[in-house]
Amino acid sequence: MAGYTVAIVGRPNVGKSTFFNRLLEQRKAIVDDVSGVTRDRQYGIAEWNGKTFNVIDTGGFVPKSNDVFEQEIKKQVLIALEEADALVFMTDTATGITDLDEAMADVLRRTTKPVYLVVNKVDNNQRLLEATEFYGLGFENIFFLSAISGSGTGEVLDAITEKISEDRYAEDEGEGVPKFAIIGQPNVGKSSLLNALVGQERTIVSDIAGTTRDTIHTHYNMFQKEFILIDTAGIRRKQKVEEDLEFYSVIRAIKALDEADVCLLVLDAQKGITAQDLSIFSLAARKGKGIVILVNKWDLVEKQTNTARDYEKLLKERLAPFTDVPVLFISAKEKTRIFKAIEIGLEVVENRKRKVTTSQLNDTMLKAIAAYHPPVVRGNPVSIKYVTQLPTVVPSFAFFCNYPDDIKAPYRNYLENKLREQFNFKGVPVRIFFRKK
Repeated sequence: MAGYTVAIVGRPNVGKSTFFNRLLEQRKAIVDDVSGVTRDRQYGIAEWNGKTFNVIDTGGFVPKSNDVFEQEIKKQVLIALEEADALVFMTDTATGITDLDEAMADVLRRTTKPVYLVVNKVDNNQRLLEATEFYGLGFENIFFLSAISGSGTGEVLDAITEKISEDRYAEDEGEGVPKFAIIGQPNVGKSSLLNALVGQERTIVSDIAGTTRDTIHTHYNMFQKEFILIDTAGIRRKQKVEEDLEFYSVIRAIKALDEADVCLLVLDAQKGITAQDLSIFSLAARKGKGIVILVNKWDLVEKQTNTARDYEKLLKERLAPFTDVPVLFISAKEKTRIFKAIEIGLEVVENRKRKVTTSQLNDTMLKAIAAYHPPVVRGNPVSIKYVTQLPTVVPSFAFFCNYPDDIKAPYRNYLENKLREQFNFKGVPVRIFFRKK
């Protein structure tokens, strides 16, 4: 599924983050299933009328100082303009139109992409009257809302999702050559990894023009292995400030994730996993992508007997609950274990396609259920009678039972662990549904 990305832009304190949280609120039940979802994340998936899209809150990337430089914010608007499919331009009726709003409007008027002007804090009639001055900014899509109470959000969502074409939802995955996205923070060695993988063999490698201008697709075909690497690193390196680079790389990573089957998350061995990496990790898991973790620059770490084992253990504690992922210690510079990384990536692709027969599933899973019954609900025993795999791109299983709504996360985790023990789903998110039988 190609992703549709909406960026929320606007000067500080107009309520971008409140609006952002409100858009993701629709998915609360689903989102919070993934523990370790951080509250302060700057991007997520919104869903409305059966359509999903990526949302990015640029507010999270604005420098923290009080005198926020106009040009800093303007830079972000320019990046968002270049990278996102649509923009939500937030303003605030309580303060009216400021110079910063004018400057932004100026930049946004020149784009051909849809811009939705959202006037926030319109929570009474007086405010609605005052808000009419915003028509003066000259945008045709204008919405009045109160992000705190949520009134008016639906209209904005209707307008946004109207633009998302149905064909983005074609299940175009599963077939063809596996696609790997190399993602991670700036300077962890993504480019070095790509060069190490394809550098010497340029003759065997052909560049496919990427579907988006800004991710380079390298078609790789040798040693009887064929795959496409989507590289998000170091393309059109503009002299950017740190903050912008971070914002840039996040948008890139999200786009690459949407296209890939498996994401190779590259970490710097000396720095470990950052909050930003964890956000991307949980986003990949929620999008149902395969994941391989590559700890790069391992040659620079001083090692004792169990260094790798201890490192992996600490890493998995941060990744919980989804810990059934391959972790590989590599050095792109020394070319250590980099081809192993691809082999493991290809195994994860296979795991993601794995189909388990219904008889096998029922044999193993009903035994696991008999060994440890689901908790009793209001004095009624919960009984699960039958399991089947659903015909989806991401491995998904339906358990048919008498009280589907009453089965809690711990038992769901138990079933997932049993599935993983019996059938190899390493590196792949597994979805479990309880259905009324």
